[in-house]
Amino acid sequence: MNFTNFDFDQLFSMSDDTNPLMMLVWILPIILFVFYGQQIQLFVTSREIKKGIAKLDSFREESRTELINYLKNNLKVKDDHLKKIDKFLDYFTIMPVDMDPNGIVDKVQHTVRSREDYTRTHVKSMSLEMSDIELTKVQTLLEIASSLQMIYKIINHMFLTAKKQNNYPLILPLQMILPFIMEQAEAMKDAIPAFKSGQPVGDGIGPMVVGKMMLEHQKENIAFQTSLSQIDFEGRKLFLLKAEGPGSTVGRPADALETITMKNKIDAIIMVDAALKMEGEDSATTAQGFGAAIGGIGTERFQIEAIATSKKIPIFSIVIKQSVKEAITLMTKEIADTAEDVRAQVFEMIHENTSQGQSVLIIGVGNTAGVPQ
Repeated sequence: MNFTNFDFDQLFSMSDDTNPLMMLVWILPIILFVFYGQQIQLFVTSREIKKGIAKLDSFREESRTELINYLKNNLKVKDDHLKKIDKFLDYFTIMPVDMDPNGIVDKVQHTVRSREDYTRTHVKSMSLEMSDIELTKVQTLLEIASSLQMIYKIINHMFLTAKKQNNYPLILPLQMILPFIMEQAEAMKDAIPAFKSGQPVGDGIGPMVVGKMMLEHQKENIAFQTSLSQIDFEGRKLFLLKAEGPGSTVGRPADALETITMKNKIDAIIMVDAALKMEGEDSATTAQGFGAAIGGIGTERFQIEAIATSKKIPIFSIVIKQSVKEAITLMTKEIADTAEDVRAQVFEMIHENTSQGQSVLIIGVGNTAGVPQ
């Protein structure tokens, strides 16, 4: 092909008889994008982000209203409950200094538990008739409302700062992370009905598996909001551990493990927990692995790993895959139906990795709302 005869005038219609009006139609947009391209992009992007912030604002207000209505309709609350709720929603936690990481886990655990204890005491003071189960429900609803308020404030702050400085590069990261933030915020908003009615959520599949194994066996309180049963299984002693249901709590499995290992020799630990699925994976599929399967801020996991390491106890895990939304909203039938299969996997794991005369600790990890034992 010969490119030497290429006519640029023809391409851009720049011949002598070119219409000046058509030239303006070509040139004006180019000039606009050269000098005002960033502002135009900022305007278009801002519209999308504003829609997201408006949704976050509605989620925040809706969660607060749901909490207040729940208290009014189900508990005889004192007159100052609105003031207390608004104070709780703005509560913040300052994590310990981590310049010297030695002992940081104990400091974080102390800070978080102090906040939990303080919140529990003051929430209970809003109503003299509040039972322990109602208290865990209100605490969970308060955590959801507080988290949604914090998300709204942070995203709104980042957006207004970028707008104030007319800074398009500053708004780009916000545009990229907003879909992930919205997914989590919508999941939290959709979780409210399940926690209000005390129904199981997807994260409760671990406690559900172990809770079924504990039915009709004697239980004892082994740690704060944590229940334990001991049963025999084909010559082995099984310690069954889960958060005490049906309240909305995850218990304190690490504290329970410490108490159990002080009095008993444990030869293996099996943990059953929900896990976030990757994109493309099917919900309610299971996988087996090695190591402590437990989420949260990491203090419980650290404590469990430390005890297992010092006692040389192997930790096996079974996880049930699900999305963020499935984990904190009403448990789907597909996830609930895996309970029997997972229980069979637990017994198979015991057969394969222990012998008669040994002891195994089985921990159902997750929020046990609506799951008794």
